[in-house]
Amino acid sequence: MSDRRVLKSNGRVAHESLRGQVEADQFVDGTPCQVIIPVADLCRDPRGARDRQLVRGEVFVTLDREGDWFFGFAERDGYVGWIAVNSLSARVSQTTHVVSVPRSYAKSTPGLKAMGSTIPLSFGTGLNVVGEAEGWAAVEWANGLYRETMFVPPQHLSLASVAEVDLVGVAERFLGTPYLWGGNSSFGIDCSGLVQAAYLACGVPCPGDSDQQGAQLGEPFAQDDPAERGDLYFWKGHVALAVDAETLIHASAHHMAVAYEPIKEAIARIEQQGDGPVTSRRRHQSALH
Repeated sequence: MSDRRVLKSNGRVAHESLRGQVEADQFVDGTPCQVIIPVADLCRDPRGARDRQLVRGEVFVTLDREGDWFFGFAERDGYVGWIAVNSLSARVSQTTHVVSVPRSYAKSTPGLKAMGSTIPLSFGTGLNVVGEAEGWAAVEWANGLYRETMFVPPQHLSLASVAEVDLVGVAERFLGTPYLWGGNSSFGIDCSGLVQAAYLACGVPCPGDSDQQGAQLGEPFAQDDPAERGDLYFWKGHVALAVDAETLIHASAHHMAVAYEPIKEAIARIEQQGDGPVTSRRRHQSALH
């Protein structure tokens, strides 16, 4: 209850689920809102440090407002923080499709050669496809106080109702993505953001930070067992996914990108740079590979 990252209270307003557990002036159910910009920072305080991010289409439940900032929590994992008011819409559209390629875009006009304004979209962006025009997917598009229609290449979309089946395969789509502390998109991502993107795409609940993931994902396995595809390697403040018995993939500040690295070399390098040994290895029991 003391972890501020999941405590749905700012002392003034708390979520109704905490009634009788914390002190607050007001308890509310909260108002679901939807992210309407490509990537929104989830901050520790209004205009404070970025803790995590949400991509367009994700739902943020607002509990309180302070100036141009909403306090609340991300629906995907309960992560608590502050998001700029102009990043959200009070009207939540259904999500029929998600962007399943590393990066795409929405265009104001359909057609391959038609000119039009474009907006970048990250992997995992949720969209409501409402039709088709000239071979392009027509999507409902919230833009501030009004709604319009934008167009997205259908080859870049997958049904939101169909989960991915390979954790590593999802992570590999981020190869070369710049490293960004607290990042959760294919424009910039960190180690735990990469793991969360893979797990959520596979339909498996996953918290946002590496220490939370180390406590909640998978089960420990024997240290002398060779790594299998999808195994998790944890260090203090870092996490990586095994690609096979000899290679891992991670969002690394050393590479400043999502990259492959030999497991033995990564373990030696991380310990040599002063960040300690592997703290745990964990294996998901379902066949997510």
